[in-house]
Amino acid sequence: MKFPGRRKIKHYFPVTQSNSSLPKSEVQPNQDTYIVGLDETIVDVIATVDEEFLARHGIRKGLSNLVTPEQASAIYQELVIEQRISDHFAGGTIGNTLHNYSVLADDKSVLLGVMSQHIALNSPEYHYLCATSSKVDMHHLQGVAGDIGRGITLITADGERTFAIAPNAMDDIAPESVNEDVIANAAAFVTCAYPLRHAGKPIKDTLMKCLALAKQHQVPVIITLGTQHLVEEYRDEIQSIIEQYASVVAMNEQEAEALTGEAQTLLAAEKALQWCDMVLLTAGAEGLYLCGYTDDQSKRGTTHALKSQAISDFNQWEFSRPQRPSDCDTPIKVYSHIDPYLGGPAQIHNTNGAGDGALSALLHDIAANHYHQQQVPHSSKHTTQHLAYSSFAQICKYANRVSYEILSQHSPRLSKGLPEKEDSLEQAYWAR
Repeated sequence: MKFPGRRKIKHYFPVTQSNSSLPKSEVQPNQDTYIVGLDETIVDVIATVDEEFLARHGIRKGLSNLVTPEQASAIYQELVIEQRISDHFAGGTIGNTLHNYSVLADDKSVLLGVMSQHIALNSPEYHYLCATSSKVDMHHLQGVAGDIGRGITLITADGERTFAIAPNAMDDIAPESVNEDVIANAAAFVTCAYPLRHAGKPIKDTLMKCLALAKQHQVPVIITLGTQHLVEEYRDEIQSIIEQYASVVAMNEQEAEALTGEAQTLLAAEKALQWCDMVLLTAGAEGLYLCGYTDDQSKRGTTHALKSQAISDFNQWEFSRPQRPSDCDTPIKVYSHIDPYLGGPAQIHNTNGAGDGALSALLHDIAANHYHQQQVPHSSKHTTQHLAYSSFAQICKYANRVSYEILSQHSPRLSKGLPEKEDSLEQAYWAR
């Protein structure tokens, strides 16, 4: 596993170790370090159309239209025949996060979900597989007879975007398809709140089984919230699940307000800490926050300038490493914040997936801690239990950098890791 974040010296663990065995693409639970994620597998299709096309298919302009599998297939086939499709993007909050994790860590992850049993060349399913890192283990996907989800974005000449959404079979993953060993030996289990919308579909029961297994085997659970409207509709259930299972909650400022009722970002993060061990909160132009706990005996003061908002000098202990309150004798709350990297990209090409990118960096650090503890169990880094390898402040820098890369490109998925070389502006940034 590649060591997370940017350092003056690159680290790899173990530093020297011969390995004569051939690498395997499938995760070996008792040998590999990996994370597991459950997702609704979906492909985003981008196409240009005219208003007559929308009318012919009964699609309401400028809205999100839920369509049947038959309608989606007819729309897609016509788009292919008329060569109107400009791009296919593999989608899904967790699919994006796992892909980016595997790119950053150069290591394995496991995707739980569904995939069509029969995949045609240039089909949406084909593009999903092509756009996903080879390090993402798909051996545990459940085969289905139908299509995976399709989100078709139809752009008219006036620039208006209209959406035709076909869930298809993306919510049909059954609890029986989950391998307990895969979750029990994972460094972390990550999922989103979207399956809660589908009480009549197998995916919700599958989600609850995964959460129960992760809790049983003391695997950290990371939950990302999805959208503000979803949180508003299912707030009580989401709060209950977070309180019972979650180690980390990832959300943006709108989702944080919907969850906690607090409009002030830092106070929303503080309130969420009553239900979980750590909060990753992305707040657009405001930057991002990472909040959690550490033991009072091992807290480390920052050398950065102190910041005050609703909480005075809130970042004073940001050089501490995250811990669960249950692993602390005297837990104290820790808050870290960082402004957008280099002030943000000169041109933002894509806001979809920036939060997922930040989460993938946090997951990389959590997995690195798990790996290092296995490889060097007597290291001073592990005399007490920690949730992640690096400090709150260092994780913030790493997550911020990954978000910048996502914002700078059109796809929510990284095509490669972070640049190996830094220019003078970057060097000054990382030296802070």
